[in-house]
Amino acid sequence: MRILLIEDDPMIGNSLAKALRDLGMSVDWVTDGLDGEEALAAGEHELALLNLGLPGKPLLKAIRTAGSRVPIIIITARDELDGRVASLDLGADDYLAKPFAVRELVARMNAVLRRQSGLAQSIMEARYMTLDLDTHELSYHGAQIVLPMREFALMRALMERPGTILSRAQLEERLYGWGEEVESNAVEVLIHSVRKKLDREVIRNVRGAGWMVVKVGS
Repeated sequence: MRILLIEDDPMIGNSLAKALRDLGMSVDWVTDGLDGEEALAAGEHELALLNLGLPGKPLLKAIRTAGSRVPIIIITARDELDGRVASLDLGADDYLAKPFAVRELVARMNAVLRRQSGLAQSIMEARYMTLDLDTHELSYHGAQIVLPMREFALMRALMERPGTILSRAQLEERLYGWGEEVESNAVEVLIHSVRKKLDREVIRNVRGAGWMVVKVGS
């Protein structure tokens, strides 16, 4: 999962970015609204965490006015009812007051992404395969493994749209954040690891195009 963190407090930004990266997420962190707008306009992120107290123009309104539909969770020290209601009315998908536990934040992030994908539960499905977003457990033909963070991110990206081919560049964009050094064969190494644990057909290669998982019913 690739996340955009828009937070101007260096202590909070550093600790939150580190905590999410330790959970296997790719986190791009910006400290002002302009950089946040530009980053979201590029369309590279699955979800944004936005500090409501940034100086300058109201960023949430500007983001939604510009047409970005990326899910946004407000993280703020303000916990007044009017502020929560106003943020949700302007297009925020959730609202979390500081201080908060990272565990709760991640649960809310998963819930927002499930709603966006139309999933009632934390289970993604492809042919002969399920992925539990909460436990990171991948089941294939009855065999089950708990995936390490980066392998989980790979399978999540592929299983969001079963039957759709994702190129190396598209997968790298989903798995790695700004400034991360990515080996030329990094995606292949992750795919090989998942296949080795279960079966080669877990992930199918489409020569010259990329990789896919097969959708249910195919």
